[in-house]
Amino acid sequence: MVKKILIVSGSHKKNGNTAALVKWFSEGAKEKGAHVEVVHAAYLKYKTNGCRSCRACQRSSKYECVVKDDAAAALAKFPAADVIVMATPLYFFSASAQLKLIMDRMFSLYKWDNKTDTMTTPLKGKTLVLLASAYEDTGLDALAQPFKITADYTGMRFKSLLVANAGESGDIGKLKGISERTRAFGRKIG
Repeated sequence: MVKKILIVSGSHKKNGNTAALVKWFSEGAKEKGAHVEVVHAAYLKYKTNGCRSCRACQRSSKYECVVKDDAAAALAKFPAADVIVMATPLYFFSASAQLKLIMDRMFSLYKWDNKTDTMTTPLKGKTLVLLASAYEDTGLDALAQPFKITADYTGMRFKSLLVANAGESGDIGKLKGISERTRAFGRKIG
């Protein structure tokens, strides 16, 4: 079975560290026969900054955001993916704002029944992967926590490749062995 991998890149830099991680991971996954699609969150056209908390998605039987823009189209791809990869640079101990816009709107992919205290989602059983890098060796553990918690809550498997000391944008390629390590990770996931 060919795995479908959806990568959401949260960096606006086309030749930065996150772009390199996405490229190398994709190459590895494709070597294993996976189908890889990349969504660049920084270049989507948004009608709203993040989730509006209108809760209209909760009144619908569909797992979709009712705000019709590029983010909703990207989120519509999540249920068909076997693996969802979130790629981001570390920004102030968190994900980039570009990626956070998508993450907040993931609310539409869940249905809560407060009377029975249950939740359903088409994401259950999938794999959530975090690819991230940081200039130095501080903060990646804090960055990973919301992704791990989301995966645990959702019933997803969680995997990550976190690269400390990646340096400034584009410097990650100077780290010995990181390109092959990332390709190997992509092969393992793919």
